[in-house]
Amino acid sequence: QKDDSQRLLESFNTDEKEHTLMKSKAEPYTSKEEMVLEESESPLNSNIAAFALKAKVIYPINQKFRPLADGSSNPSLHENPKQAVLPNQVVETSMSGSLGSLSQGDKEDCSSSTTIHSTTSDDRFQARAFLKVASFPEVLTCESFDVKLCLCSLTLKDLMLLDTELRKEKHVMFIQVFKIYLTDFHRKKKITDGLLKKILLNQENDFEELQKQLDSRLQNTEMSGAHNSEFQTLEDLERREREYSEHVIDNMEAFWRQTDKAQQDFLDQSKCSSAKATKIMLDLAEKMIAVESLLSESQDLQAMDIQERLFNWELMVKMIDLLKSSIPEECKGRLNTVSNILDHLTVKNNLSVRQKEELLTDLHKAFWEQLAHYSNECMQQSKDLILKRLECRAKKKEEFKHRQEAEQESLLSKTFHTEDVHNFLKAYHELMEKHRQAQWDLEEEDDCESTEAVADLCKELYSKASHALAELVTELFLQTLPVVTSLSVRECELLKEEWQENLVPQLEKWENHRQRRWKLFQEQLLQEKELWITEYALSTVMQKHLSEKQEKIIQGVVSRLGCLSDASVSYVLQKHRLLLCSVLRRLTFRRAGMAALACMRLSRKKSTLQELREQHTLQKGSSLCQDEDQWQLQKAVESHIREEEEKLEEETQETNLEFHHQLVTEIQEALQFLQQHMEQVIGQTLLQYARGEAEKKSLDDGQDFKERLVESAVESVYGTSNNINRLVQNYYQQLGKITEGYEGKKLQHLKSLQAERNEKIRLKNKENELALTEKHTKGLLNVSSTVHQRVMLQQNKIMAQFELQQQLRLESLKQKLLGLHHLGTELENQLREAEQDFVSELAVLTRVPLPVKKQPSKRSKPAGEKANSKRQTFQSPKPAEKDDSHENIQEPHGITSGLCREMSQSSHEGETEPKKNSKMLKKKGSR
Repeated sequence: QKDDSQRLLESFNTDEKEHTLMKSKAEPYTSKEEMVLEESESPLNSNIAAFALKAKVIYPINQKFRPLADGSSNPSLHENPKQAVLPNQVVETSMSGSLGSLSQGDKEDCSSSTTIHSTTSDDRFQARAFLKVASFPEVLTCESFDVKLCLCSLTLKDLMLLDTELRKEKHVMFIQVFKIYLTDFHRKKKITDGLLKKILLNQENDFEELQKQLDSRLQNTEMSGAHNSEFQTLEDLERREREYSEHVIDNMEAFWRQTDKAQQDFLDQSKCSSAKATKIMLDLAEKMIAVESLLSESQDLQAMDIQERLFNWELMVKMIDLLKSSIPEECKGRLNTVSNILDHLTVKNNLSVRQKEELLTDLHKAFWEQLAHYSNECMQQSKDLILKRLECRAKKKEEFKHRQEAEQESLLSKTFHTEDVHNFLKAYHELMEKHRQAQWDLEEEDDCESTEAVADLCKELYSKASHALAELVTELFLQTLPVVTSLSVRECELLKEEWQENLVPQLEKWENHRQRRWKLFQEQLLQEKELWITEYALSTVMQKHLSEKQEKIIQGVVSRLGCLSDASVSYVLQKHRLLLCSVLRRLTFRRAGMAALACMRLSRKKSTLQELREQHTLQKGSSLCQDEDQWQLQKAVESHIREEEEKLEEETQETNLEFHHQLVTEIQEALQFLQQHMEQVIGQTLLQYARGEAEKKSLDDGQDFKERLVESAVESVYGTSNNINRLVQNYYQQLGKITEGYEGKKLQHLKSLQAERNEKIRLKNKENELALTEKHTKGLLNVSSTVHQRVMLQQNKIMAQFELQQQLRLESLKQKLLGLHHLGTELENQLREAEQDFVSELAVLTRVPLPVKKQPSKRSKPAGEKANSKRQTFQSPKPAEKDDSHENIQEPHGITSGLCREMSQSSHEGETEPKKNSKMLKKKGSR
């Protein structure tokens, strides 16, 4: 008899507890009526299935559950099946009103915080639908299982919004800086008013077109895969985030292409000199680097605030969840105390067993209905309250938006000069930061007020529900018991007072449990915050390493070119730094988004593990004296917790590794864009340099004077055939000697370099073999040496040999290029001197005045020194025995052959011109 009544109470406890944890796990597309039909089809099969499911539950230590397959001792199973969905759950007829989203199979897997979960598919979890939310107050009406997913989706939404705002801010800043430079040229009368307006209009139209393309792509991404506008899946969210990142990278690439095109068109139409154009592009790059620096700093701070707000959101949601669970716990306490009193009356034969069971059944049903009413009222009134607050928030945000747009237009309408660019950038960025902070404060304040309002509502409804439950118990003691028993009213009043006294410890126990759960949750949140800080620091270090590596690469590329001016080199480096800052800032966003997605993937296991820990801690603290069975059960729970921790750790590593590989792939794609864009920049710079050199060479050659000299020599009566033939023959002989000397020096230089390189290779190989042999022997002698260590040793050996060969080859190429450059410069100077001597003698012979011009030998020396100074722009440390000029040159192998061909072509041109002149002079002599 005692067991029968106890089963009734424990059935209520189990069903209520199980239902509290399962309240969010119904499939959103499965109606309540279908669930009821399933439960009412076959009571026997349903009860057997329920017993089979609950057989894998590790029950609390102080609970002795003995389920019966036929359900004969569980009155709730014989009531209206609709009662099964009432406790602590909203009963709504519309499909959209159900915030639960787990399929029936998942509901069975996650039915209790103490359930030993079977292995479920990650794909199944990723395809699970959860509610779409646009703001935090909406989460307060979500079911507990969906809370983490909804909060992380809000974090992704905030990151995306911040990315959009910073991108628009960058576009506006560039247009304004570009406009300042255009206005400065217009003020100096270098471009017309029509050209100024045309360039600005084209630039704004191009940026608007880019934004339209991006918006269209993002809208297509948002719509694809969306089967229901109110729900979303983790799989869809991951796909959207990935495609969003791809679209933004493409937009960034198009933006920088457009800016380069706008700058080039402006410089071409303004007809600037090469040096002036380089200076303007360098200034623009430096200003945009300052913009990227401001945006990056703002982005880092805002990302931290977003993560901190996520932790605050979780605290507020947990507080509301604990408040909502107060009334079910009070129900259990009241029923336990009533049951104990009725058991005492049964022992005294004041009440039969059947009467006791009937009384408990009626009270159980009444409590169940009160719980359902409380849950419905709490959910519905919370929704109405949140809806009103969101309407007020939307109005405030609209007012903020109009006021901020007016302030922005006021600032952009002011006139700034080129020397005020930094002041403008600072002022505009501070204004945008002020607007973002105001928006942030508005949302945070409204979030806190909404949470407080919902908490007050829960407390008010809790008070009403508690009073209603007390009235039901009072009715039982003062109205029902005097009728069904022989007790007097006074005795029943004493029983009621006894019930009230016994209820106080039960409520105090629940309050202590609630405080301990709150403390455990805070500790867990603190651990997550520390983990996030560690991962953030690690990502910062990785980003710094990537930046330094890319800077080193571009330094090496520029230093190997060796022919650009200091201004051109600075422009290339600043342009690379600008693009790299933009790419890294975008990847920082992507890394933060991936962290949120990984958290969403692991949320189910983390939630299950946390509930297991809470339940175990509470049971351990409530049972000071344990028997053998309780001790064994506690050990089993602890073992299960350890198993879940290992599974969570394994899944965490797999998830992080998957997202890491995905991030590395996206980094490689972004760096590929960076490399392609820099190839175009460097190519354009080299082309500009080549054009300048060609213009300078055409001025130095004095081609017009040579043509006049030939014509004068043909017409002159002073030059005879013998004199002119003698000059030509002497010139030919001098050219032959110069060419022969050049070839001999070149061959000798190459032989000496080859011998030196072979000797270095021999010595270096010998040193490395000794060092690697020693390491290898040491590794073999070490007994604890693993296979991985030996593989790493072999890998290091191969890499060392590769790096040695690369270093020696590069050094040899540097020396070869340096020697050939010196020989080529010397050859060019000698050819010019010989040509100038020939021209001078011919001019004297034909009585043609020479133009006032410096000697070629004097011009060639500064030119050579200037070339050397350009190559000394970027220095790399080399062995001390080398010459300084050898240290400061880095050239690839392809440039060597090109330089030789250029010197040979110069030599051939030096010979061709006198031959042409001599033929005409020979005709003069024969005539």
